[in-house]
Amino acid sequence: MTALLPRFTAIDAQSALAAMPVVAVVGPRQAGKSQLATTPPIGTGREVLTLDAVDTMARLAEDADGQLRRPGRFVVDEIQRMPSLVLALKRAVDAMGTHREMGKWVVTGSANLLLMEQVADSLAGRAAYVTLWPLTRRERLGQAATGRWDLLFSTPVTDWGAVLADDDAPREAWRTVVRHGGYPVPVLQLDSDAARDAWCAGYIDSYLTRDLRDLRGTQQVPELRRLLRAVAGRVGQVEQQAEIAAESGMPPTTVHAYLRLFEISYQLIRIPGYTASRTARLRKRPKLYWSDTAVGLRAADLNEPTGFHLENLVACDLTAWASRQPLRRGVFHWRTATQREVDFVLEAREGIVGVEVKASRTVGWGDTAGLRAFLAEYPERARGGVVLYDGDEVRAVAERIWAVPWWRVL
Repeated sequence: MTALLPRFTAIDAQSALAAMPVVAVVGPRQAGKSQLATTPPIGTGREVLTLDAVDTMARLAEDADGQLRRPGRFVVDEIQRMPSLVLALKRAVDAMGTHREMGKWVVTGSANLLLMEQVADSLAGRAAYVTLWPLTRRERLGQAATGRWDLLFSTPVTDWGAVLADDDAPREAWRTVVRHGGYPVPVLQLDSDAARDAWCAGYIDSYLTRDLRDLRGTQQVPELRRLLRAVAGRVGQVEQQAEIAAESGMPPTTVHAYLRLFEISYQLIRIPGYTASRTARLRKRPKLYWSDTAVGLRAADLNEPTGFHLENLVACDLTAWASRQPLRRGVFHWRTATQREVDFVLEAREGIVGVEVKASRTVGWGDTAGLRAFLAEYPERARGGVVLYDGDEVRAVAERIWAVPWWRVL
């Protein structure tokens, strides 16, 4: 078992246990969900029902209602393997009437139960959902946190420089961080790039041959491997399903279906386009990222990370930050008809913030063109912008725009 690092999701889950009968801990396979749910403090005094065990599956298939309603507190591990249990949980909660036992069931799942077609109910009003993503950099440093994004909303833009420079997190080579990724086993147990690459290759093989089969019953492993490579090779780019279909040799309708499965199983991250109108956002094409940089690099058959992978590293951290409970944030990208772009737009009640990512060691006026256009487009709502780069100095580069070393934030 991997070493226990404090996870920010554990904090969110503990709060949820006091508020709902069911707490669902969901996220990609191997992110540490089972360990989180079965070890103290969340797993203390709980019977574990793992759906990896044939006898447990058989008992639940024969009498799910009886098994789930027994006295005690339970962990149901990998519930997506038996979607019918969601309705059994609903019946068990409803049978309690007005005297609900909060935190009785913790369930884990490697698929987004809210999006799975096989799941007939969302457990609305009965369950709280928390997402465990791969380790953030701050979690790997022992801080149980995501990046310092909240400071951009709680601090006046004039003070961003001083606040962001005041941090003792160490400088790291971003290419090394990308290669390590965030899954606990390669990060904490493996000590060579070769071993991590082998682990990622095995992860991909298992995902293609087992996880996707469980979700859709597919056996098209060679074709799916090409599709995976085509998608993973486009991190940081706007989704173009026709191009992905042409490269993978799959029909566009099939590509569309599998992209959804990649997203449901927490491998693919889609960052939607930003507009002031929430309904118009649905018409904007999303940008694509992989939920773990090391697995994404391996899936794309690339040996060396590119600047897009630094952007992917930022996207992973922002995705984890946006999933925090109870305050949900928004993460978007911004692109105009005249090709002005901002890599990420962060949205909170306090306003919006633009974030650009540059793999270079320096930042100049020209690197702020997209952010300047963004701030001009939303003069009242936008607080300011930051350019994350591979340098060492925190400094102002334009009005309300700061250049900040990426490692000062992540």
